[in-house]
Amino acid sequence: MFIFAVAAITLLIDQLSKFYIQRIMSLNQSAPIIPGIFHITYTKNTGTAFGLFANQTIFFVAITLIVIAIILIYLRRASRGRQGIRTALALILGGALGNLTDRIMVGAVIDFLDFRVWPVFNIADSAISIGAVLLFISIVRRHRSGV
Repeated sequence: MFIFAVAAITLLIDQLSKFYIQRIMSLNQSAPIIPGIFHITYTKNTGTAFGLFANQTIFFVAITLIVIAIILIYLRRASRGRQGIRTALALILGGALGNLTDRIMVGAVIDFLDFRVWPVFNIADSAISIGAVLLFISIVRRHRSGV
């Protein structure tokens, strides 16, 4: 149950943050938090990371649904002893659901975290990235311990 709570909280925080940004900002508006370093910039991305493959919404919805199904199948079958892997997958699941919700409801992913040296991203993207790093670390640790 903890795993689904992590995914649900990730989804909730992601969607609330995007809802708030849409309410207070105009599309492509940017507000400096730390000028030149960190801004809140409201954008929409119809592609994937770095804006690649723009306007492929149906494709991305399909791929995301497949990834979500694979994660759910794995989580159902994975033993409770694999908590690191399960937590990582919960973060990825919550992030995938957040961006999937955007694609279905808005037709694009809403992004707003702008560090100026990296493409604008969102909470869901962060959860997916953190989950991927945790998944990698968990797999390496399990491999090294021979489990």
